[in-house]
Amino acid sequence: MNAGRAERLQHGAVALPLTFAGLPIYIHAPDFYAVDLNLPLTTIGIVLLLLRCVDALQDPLIGMLSDRYFHYRRAIVVCGALLLALGFWWLFHPPAAATFWLGLSWLACSVFICTTGFSIVSINVQAAGSLWPVDAQQRTQIAATREAIGLLGLLLAAVVPALLLNSFSRSQALHGLSLLFIPLLALGVWIFYRWLSRTSLLAPQRGTQNGWRDLFSVTWINYFFLIYALSAFAAAIPGILVLFYVRDYLQLEPYTGLFLLLYFLSGVLAMPIWQRLAVKISKPAAWCLSMLLASSAFSLAFFLPPQALSAFCIVCACSGMALGADLALPQAILADQVALQPQAASRYCALMAFLSKAALALATGIVLPLLGWFGFQPGASAHTEILPYAYALIPCIIKLVCAAALLYCSRRYYAAAAPESSRLSVQLEPHKQRINY
Repeated sequence: MNAGRAERLQHGAVALPLTFAGLPIYIHAPDFYAVDLNLPLTTIGIVLLLLRCVDALQDPLIGMLSDRYFHYRRAIVVCGALLLALGFWWLFHPPAAATFWLGLSWLACSVFICTTGFSIVSINVQAAGSLWPVDAQQRTQIAATREAIGLLGLLLAAVVPALLLNSFSRSQALHGLSLLFIPLLALGVWIFYRWLSRTSLLAPQRGTQNGWRDLFSVTWINYFFLIYALSAFAAAIPGILVLFYVRDYLQLEPYTGLFLLLYFLSGVLAMPIWQRLAVKISKPAAWCLSMLLASSAFSLAFFLPPQALSAFCIVCACSGMALGADLALPQAILADQVALQPQAASRYCALMAFLSKAALALATGIVLPLLGWFGFQPGASAHTEILPYAYALIPCIIKLVCAAALLYCSRRYYAAAAPESSRLSVQLEPHKQRINY
């Protein structure tokens, strides 16, 4: 089966509203509840941290149930989208004159419903893409297209709320944002639903539902998940610290929007480059090259002096290019394994989502307390010299370790498995191994 550009766009269309939802939930909602409902910011932060942990821990359960009831994948995606839409609307429409406990409970329940719906949709969309019976080269194109659309959703989420907040009050702007998001989500899900209705995907034979232990019987996949977890941890550190680094160390806070725009736009524009490299030198080798590019960008950021505007623009562009590979190539590599074990598609995707979320939580729980232990306080001018070490040097070292481990493990384990996965779509018997959802 050939995955043409139109089909890839239809499969990945839902990624735009999914990523669009993330910034309002975790950036604008805390500010809204702190200012308009007078909830303590510390309490909001604790609640959101606990919800992030719950969100990560429920991903394996969602993956297991999605694999068990894979015949109902369309209905599962629709139910997840309804939860996301409902939670998003409730989040920005709390009861008028809510008390402290009512407001806090409303925030917690709304975010929980949002994140549950988000996880259900995103895990099943990624699993469906991994089960698309195409050759190994096209799996990279599928993942890259979906993640590029997702990055466009991030750009949209960064621009639209700012425009609305400049023209309306906070509650009116967030109401308008909800009115925009729900039709956007409905359109994305409808396009994906139609694609899923007419596309035959790989399906397991009867009696092949494996337990969680069986998913790790392949040596390569164990090393892959370990490398992915370390890489995600390294990427999470600068993501957490970028605002502190820009404002308190570089002293370039007015240009924060420019830096973020360069970062995400570079990720979108670099997707075709990584697709071609994955075909020419293999997916693991291309991912390894992106880690070296990220390490180079972080090493440059370590040596930058304050007010280094042009140089940090280069850092953002290079690290953004590496982001494109980090989003697309690991998912394409995992899709090769899913092609060999279609009965585990959702669980593999759920495990990747869990590792990504766990890496972010772990980075938050380690790096921020360490900065405080060294005396750094956000917004203060003292002890900012620690920021280049935390923002740039530590991620650089971890990325280099990941690149070396990936290069070694891929040569020893992945090379033998890749030919099998690339031939799988040709060898399968359609009437036995494919299913229309």
